[in-house]
Amino acid sequence: MMKYEEENARLKDESPCARIRADLKLCLLESDCVKKHKKTPRECLQSNDPSVPTECQALRNTFFECKRSLLDNRTRFRGRKGY
Repeated sequence: MMKYEEENARLKDESPCARIRADLKLCLLESDCVKKHKKTPRECLQSNDPSVPTECQALRNTFFECKRSLLDNRTRFRGRKGY
């Protein structure tokens, strides 16, 4: 997942789902869609470009579920998804 250069590296953003968002950003920025085709990460996700790895698609789904669980009242009992 997240590639830290230092052992104790932390994200500045401590909000819920921030780790998944950072992983998704890194995955998209390293994909061929952004590097070779010179598209923005948003364009790559919206167009369902085949050059976007399935790992990025899975992270996108996990990020969606995490954000959705913030609005779900049942998470008081179950906890946030993807965390």
